[in-house]
Amino acid sequence: MKVTLLTQDEVRLELACEPAQTVLDAAEAAGIYPLAMCRDGQCGQCGAHAVAGTYSMRPHNLAALPPGIESILLCSCLPQSDLTISLPYDDAQLPRHSVPSRRAVIEALHPAGTSAVSLILRLQADTTLGQAADFLPGQYMEISLPGTSIRRAYSLANLPNWDGTLEFLIRLVPGGAFSGWLAQVAKRGDILSVRGPLGQFTVDETSPRARCLVGGGCGFAPLLSMLRQMAAFQDTTPVHLIYGVNRSEDALPEELFTELREALPQLQTALAVWHGTPGVNAVHGTAAEVLAAHLALAGELPDIYVCGPPKMVEAVLAVAHRAGVPDAQIFFERL
Repeated sequence: MKVTLLTQDEVRLELACEPAQTVLDAAEAAGIYPLAMCRDGQCGQCGAHAVAGTYSMRPHNLAALPPGIESILLCSCLPQSDLTISLPYDDAQLPRHSVPSRRAVIEALHPAGTSAVSLILRLQADTTLGQAADFLPGQYMEISLPGTSIRRAYSLANLPNWDGTLEFLIRLVPGGAFSGWLAQVAKRGDILSVRGPLGQFTVDETSPRARCLVGGGCGFAPLLSMLRQMAAFQDTTPVHLIYGVNRSEDALPEELFTELREALPQLQTALAVWHGTPGVNAVHGTAAEVLAAHLALAGELPDIYVCGPPKMVEAVLAVAHRAGVPDAQIFFERL
């Protein structure tokens, strides 16, 4: 069967798809790498729209589907005939190079709040790629569970570096295959396979506008990387951080935010707690509600960067659109 991918700037890409092969797998086999994250039908990063043809879908999270008719997830879509699919980005945003896979050793694993862990890996030296961890703040890596086919995508929280350090903030999901392994089995010295970097959720360095970063749960990780880059570059762009959690005990340690405010004097932060008592240095409400209040007082509409669970992202996008923020000023990634 033939699959035709249409980009927003009207480039047509044709590829062959084998029986029982997803569109995402077929594209990667052809040297085309559409934006994707979880590869398991859960995050919505590979969302697109079927224009013509028939298909079936593997089990997936309905909430992850993009709005509109004939919405699909490339990682779950199985063509049943020749199929034409519209991608939500331009050809220039569609990578044509293979994504490197490397081995990394666990250097540290410790709690980050009550419902997450900080995982620090160090890449092993590679004869071609060397030792360095080369990525853009906001990007993510796929990590494979040893001895299984299970892999998960997690955003990087640190900065590119020469010594191969990768830092992740990972939410502990009850019954989760990967996070359960981290909580109960993983130890320092274990070897993991990592693939990446991946993703286009990065800062627009050419924009003169203020930035508003909105994160939910471990969607804070890529925002942390972005803020650390601003600090390293002594970037004086005004920046407002909104971090949403379900309960105050789910928040990351306050020391982390203190460190950011000290490194970035212009940084303003707001912790939004949805349920229970907000506690010190926090407000009651969702991240979307706090964003709405912030935009109502903003003189000029900022660039908005949002990362978190799909429902939170959709709520934030709705608030931004109601406030009149143009799509060109909104950057988002669903977990």
